[in-house]
Amino acid sequence: MGTALVYVLVLAVVAGLVFVLAAAVFGRGEELAPLAPDATPTRLPAREVSAADVRELRFQQVVRGYRMAEVDWALDRLAGELDRLRGDRHELAERVVRLEATIARMRAEEGPDDGYRPEP
Repeated sequence: MGTALVYVLVLAVVAGLVFVLAAAVFGRGEELAPLAPDATPTRLPAREVSAADVRELRFQQVVRGYRMAEVDWALDRLAGELDRLRGDRHELAERVVRLEATIARMRAEEGPDDGYRPEP
């Protein structure tokens, strides 16, 4: 009976040590609330984001990599910037097409070039 009690005590001590070691390595299991997008220490300028801004972007490192909220915020911001730039590019391309059509129509209305050029 005494030997069984010693085995149980040793087993309890070993289990306790394994639990403490696992808690120290992997954390206690609680999860922090995500940071609000405005509260992140990761910085991007309020103006348009440049390539240099992206290259200088740094995230806080935590035990298992980077803070997910910071990375998500930065990716959302960059995705919005890309969408805006692509929209601007599409609008400009449509504008170029309209202007080229206007120029072609005006040239057709002018008729043949008579060589006259007004003085500047």
